[in-house]
Amino acid sequence: MAARGHRQTSLRQTLPGLRRVLMRMAPYLRAHRGLVAGGSAALVASVLAKLLEPWPLKFIIDHVVQVGGGPAGSGIPFIDGLPMQTLLIACAAGLIAIIALRAVCQYTATIAFALAGNRVLTEVRGDLFRHLLALPMSFHSRTKAGDLTMRLISDVGILKETAVTAALPLAVNGLILIGMIAVMSVINWQLTLIALLPLPLLWLSSVKIGAKIQNVSRKQRRNEGDMAATGAEMITAMRTVQALGIERDVADDFASDNRKSLKEGVQAKRLAAGLERLVDVLVALSTALILYFGTLAVLAGKMTPGDLLVFITYLKNMFRPVRDYAKYAARLAKATAGGERVIELLDAPVTIASKPDAKPAQITQGRIALNALTFGYDPEAAPVLDTVSTVIEPGQSVAITGASGAGKSTFVSLLLRLYDPIHGSVEIDGTDLRDVDLESLRQQISFVPQETLLFRATVRDNLVLGAGRPLEQAEIEEAAKRANAHDFITAMPDGYDTELTERGGSLSAGQRQRIALARASLRPSPILILDEPTVGLDTTNEAAVSDAIWRLAEGRTTLLITHDLRLAAKADRVLCIDRTRIAEDGLHADLIAQNGPYARLWAQLHGGSHAVAAE
Repeated sequence: MAARGHRQTSLRQTLPGLRRVLMRMAPYLRAHRGLVAGGSAALVASVLAKLLEPWPLKFIIDHVVQVGGGPAGSGIPFIDGLPMQTLLIACAAGLIAIIALRAVCQYTATIAFALAGNRVLTEVRGDLFRHLLALPMSFHSRTKAGDLTMRLISDVGILKETAVTAALPLAVNGLILIGMIAVMSVINWQLTLIALLPLPLLWLSSVKIGAKIQNVSRKQRRNEGDMAATGAEMITAMRTVQALGIERDVADDFASDNRKSLKEGVQAKRLAAGLERLVDVLVALSTALILYFGTLAVLAGKMTPGDLLVFITYLKNMFRPVRDYAKYAARLAKATAGGERVIELLDAPVTIASKPDAKPAQITQGRIALNALTFGYDPEAAPVLDTVSTVIEPGQSVAITGASGAGKSTFVSLLLRLYDPIHGSVEIDGTDLRDVDLESLRQQISFVPQETLLFRATVRDNLVLGAGRPLEQAEIEEAAKRANAHDFITAMPDGYDTELTERGGSLSAGQRQRIALARASLRPSPILILDEPTVGLDTTNEAAVSDAIWRLAEGRTTLLITHDLRLAAKADRVLCIDRTRIAEDGLHADLIAQNGPYARLWAQLHGGSHAVAAE
């Protein structure tokens, strides 16, 4: 990401933020250079056609009407020798041809830029989404989901205006500006110098006010991102919002952010309108000077009335790039601010990734080893796990328990390599996880999260998600039976073809959990991880899920992250985490007898009794 000093330099040298956005988008634009070049050529041709428009009128004024006392000839023998009627018809037909040519060129440029812009938009959005999926959990844990969604959808959309539909035409017009100044100098270099007098002031004012518009637009995009985050968070938690009766408080917070966005939007419009009117005044001043001194030149016989007409027409076109920038300043600034937000996201580093020489993971046994492992979510704070070492043998079922915040779920994150340890290592079958391909590692571990991930799709589609291979209906049903899910699935209106609502809202928590267990069953992996699988379930669903867990755990190395010590009591082994370390490791009955941290947790669950649960 560019340094702050570099960004400020860019603001002084070019349009606010535009250079940085265009440079970052250059690889995408190069992939469509044919369309961009064609559109630019058509745009140049349309402007050149527009520059030809006053010439038929010039010839009519100078040769047919013969206004003023200047010379009547053009110096072109072919034109000077034409009969007056023929010249009039030729000029009229030429004007129609020129306007038709300009219309065709403008249409071609519009279509070419639109195609290039939409293709760039599609590619950037696809790359941004893939980059979001690759960013580490440390990034996602501190970033608002609503803001990310807005960057992915809205900011990428308006980025097209910056990179293609506005910036490229402005750049081409800037080049044409140089050509028009050259032609005007040939017609009358003294008048050209007079015409250029307001240009430096006009450009400086545009850049200065444009920088202010850019800052306001950047604040507005950030505020809109916060609004999107708040809206997404509240809509997701609508049941809780209504149950707590806090609709008015939530609405007031959103309204406050909404008013800020309105204020910033009005400020941007005010600045843009002021810039546009300033351009109009300076263009009028320049035109008035040319009209005055040009008329004197015509009366003195130094140029024809037609020459003056062409010169004034060119003068108006000469200011077109600056006039366009003033007209679209707010839109360009908003688009550039959105583009910077997209670039900021694209430049976010992927800190958890496969090494270039990483080999595919080969998990055959499922032996897990933590070697002097130290990890913390904040490197400057106290670690969550400190110098932890343990080995989990293939096929063992191990319950990992402890007080809230002790670091139980951190085991899951480290085994799935959502994070890397600060010190030490995590090994599976004797191989450090940092040395294997990340995608192949995760594909060989079955994971059932605390919050079941279900999509708006059929039950069957949700079950086969992540299986990595085609599945027969018989396999799907067998997995559902192992997870105690088959009966309630077949009782649905369309059975396995029933369409679920978003996040599985039409199912109970226990039903969602059993679908997740069936999905894990369909992934043939030696390691199974379950994160709080029975939390929040009623007695009936808890019994069904618990029964499914032990069927699913057969023959697999199973890690069971849980506060439910009745579930932990059935595991082959219990690890009790306390104060960043494994405080106790052993059988449930042995840990109860030791009267340590695990026994105290058990006593809290059973009202002070240390009795061992019946097997």
